[in-house]
Amino acid sequence: MNTKNGNRKANSSKLEQSKRSDASKIVEPRSLKKKTDAEIELNQFDTEVMIGAHAIGGIKGAVAKAEEIGAHTVQIFMGSPQMWKHPSPRLEELESFKSDSKQRLPGPVFVHGNYLVNLASYSLENRRRSIGHLHHALRLADSANAQGLIFHPGSAGTRTYREAIGGVIEALEAVLDGYKGRCRLLLEVCAGQGQTIGDEFSEFRDILSGLGFDDRLGVCWDTCHLFNAGYDIASDDGLKRTMEEFEREVGFNWLFAVHANDSKHPLGARKDRHENIGEGYIGREAFQRMLHQPVLRTMPWILEVPGFENKGPDKQNIDLMRQLAFMRK
Repeated sequence: MNTKNGNRKANSSKLEQSKRSDASKIVEPRSLKKKTDAEIELNQFDTEVMIGAHAIGGIKGAVAKAEEIGAHTVQIFMGSPQMWKHPSPRLEELESFKSDSKQRLPGPVFVHGNYLVNLASYSLENRRRSIGHLHHALRLADSANAQGLIFHPGSAGTRTYREAIGGVIEALEAVLDGYKGRCRLLLEVCAGQGQTIGDEFSEFRDILSGLGFDDRLGVCWDTCHLFNAGYDIASDDGLKRTMEEFEREVGFNWLFAVHANDSKHPLGARKDRHENIGEGYIGREAFQRMLHQPVLRTMPWILEVPGFENKGPDKQNIDLMRQLAFMRK
């Protein structure tokens, strides 16, 4: 059963007529190492939860900012997220960032990709630029010892779903060509504005399948995006259905991070407006519930909230997430 609330995009060819590739071409997932029940059915309250944030300052200042607000894991931009110019930090800056993050942060580093990237674009020039930028960014993120480069797959525009998803697969093949690094390329769940790719779990299945379930790839959840795309993670039953669908379509072995954001808009609104934890339509109880799911609890949780003083992710949001994680249900 689909967990969505009935909202669908106007382009029915995407979601109804051409959703699946030829079933005979579906490639079964590679077997990644799974945690045993004993490993995840832990005494949850003796287990540290990795709560972190997107921190300003890039490789020069993000580690200090993360420490200041009590983040255990950090996400950064490397260069401007709204410009095509390739970031080119100096070697000594990269080495200093790697040393500082390793010594001062207990959790992993993530890099957020450029917002201009659109691998599904109808424009050949836009796709060329997107491939080039992502190709460079992935290798740069790897040189910074990042665990993942998180990016938005893009928007189909006037293209059919089959055309758009084929374009994404071809583009990712080019990005990954010859890449032997450890940093994964993580496709982020989208809120569903327009004709975006990545607002239904089956779309990630199609991309991963089209690339032979390449273990250089993965998925990043965003709680605000999920909720706005129609996945009812705010209710107990809705969260269960959402998790069941993700496991069925993709599998939790492919999830590597969660962006933790409340939502300024109600379920299925298809708008990407983040709110502080507990101040939006998702609510504190829902975040507590998610943090008590063993398979989600072990993920890095990265805040991208406006902050209670509108200065970005802050200690108050991080402390609240930790409180919810260790609060008895």
